Amino acid sequence: MLAVFDKSVAKSPEALQSPNNDGAVSALKDGFLAQHFSSAHSGSVTINLGSSGFLAYSSERQNPLLPRLFAVVDDIFCMFQGHIENVAHLKQQYGLNKTANEVIIVIEAYRTLRDRGPYPPDQVVKDIHGKFAFVLYDSASKSTFLASDVDGCVPFFWGTDSEGLLVLSDDADIVKQGCGKSFSPFPKGCFFTSSGGLRSYEHPRNELKSVPRVDSSGEVCGANFKVDSESKKVDSGMPRVGSAANWSQHY
Repeated sequence: MLAVFDKSVAKSPEALQSPNNDGAVSALKDGFLAQHFSSAHSGSVTINLGSSGFLAYSSERQNPLLPRLFAVVDDIFCMFQGHIENVAHLKQQYGLNKTANEVIIVIEAYRTLRDRGPYPPDQVVKDIHGKFAFVLYDSASKSTFLASDVDGCVPFFWGTDSEGLLVLSDDADIVKQGCGKSFSPFPKGCFFTSSGGLRSYEHPRNELKSVPRVDSSGEVCGANFKVDSESKKVDSGMPRVGSAANWSQHY
């Protein structure tokens, strides 16, 4: 899977941008990265999100134990890879039918949050047990929702291209093609939203600090993000039913 988002939709963390990164290119220019993905993954499908970016998905060459899934529901696009262990419980929690799979569960979880659900986003992601990574885009609110499991069992990488666009993929080589040395593995046990940025759902009240990632040649290559046990976030509260705005605009 591959996603490229404009800065207006998902602002890349500054720490991901490595100094003297001559290898980065424009991921969107002339469809460069989408074409590279298509050539590397036969049978791929690209979804143009207009000025927000694009998504690309392929079911070829996948791990049968960590399958890729894609779905669109009410203009919410979601790419999911992995396996959820507590599927039955989550189907019941969100009132889904027996045929619903993992990607539908993620979309419904997001819709519950967007429509002022009773739980904060970190708890909703924490309730998903298993090995997973997902990329979700809501075209109605132009919001993104990204997450990876606590052990990083599913390969998931992100980076910044030459224009500051956020690039995400389960294929490290694809991210390198667009971002050069401005990339790193997506942080384990974390989620990212358009308005709230990167947060830990294991330790939601703690800030995250970036640590420069150094490659085998001794050059800075993006950053790793760690929970800062010394710093606490200020809890701004969760919009409830009847408020003027949904969580995706304030979290």
